[in-house]
Amino acid sequence: MAVDRLSDDDIKARLPGLPEWSLRDGVLYRAFRFSDFSEAFGFMARVALEAERLDHHPEWQNVYNQVQISLTTHDAGGISDRDFELAQRIDALLP
Repeated sequence: MAVDRLSDDDIKARLPGLPEWSLRDGVLYRAFRFSDFSEAFGFMARVALEAERLDHHPEWQNVYNQVQISLTTHDAGGISDRDFELAQRIDALLP
């Protein structure tokens, strides 16, 4: 199933719905900070389960209590609806 890339105008219109996310180098980006490594890793495990449900996987980095997530749809050549959906689900995992 083909996934369409969102236009720059569509992305800018939808970004206010994800106030903690930003557009960085052509991807949706958010950095998270937790109290310790275990909390950060637990969060990543929950994100991984949501990503599997959507069959859409983030690019991410973890260093101790910090997690950085970048979302883009490689098949679409940019940001798609899938990225916004996963970002919303990620935000819903936070306390």
